[in-house]
Amino acid sequence: MQFTSEVKLDLLRLHLASRMNGTLYIGVTNDLARRVEEHRGGSGGDFTRKHGIGNLVFAETFDDVSEAIAMEKRLKKWRRSWKVQLIEKSNPEWHDLMAPKPRCHPGRAARDPGPTRLQSV
Repeated sequence: MQFTSEVKLDLLRLHLASRMNGTLYIGVTNDLARRVEEHRGGSGGDFTRKHGIGNLVFAETFDDVSEAIAMEKRLKKWRRSWKVQLIEKSNPEWHDLMAPKPRCHPGRAARDPGPTRLQSV
């Protein structure tokens, strides 16, 4: 399916995926969660499969397909250092933005601080 600027999508996302200090992947999708899972599962394409890319480190939303594609093309021409600055501006620790949230029980930390190590005097 070819997209034109007249196609209305709910959310169009430009995304960068990476391994920290590794290869950067730049792409555009209308379903970010699905696309990240494809990359992680090895069905996202030859490039991401070859380089083991699966962490989402940056995403930007666009209303217009042509704007998203134009930005994707611009970013692909940028030097790596510029891309790193873009990522670190909003995600300085390079956290995976699509990482599963840890499960915890509300209030547990307040009631049970967990094991502590005794220090001898």
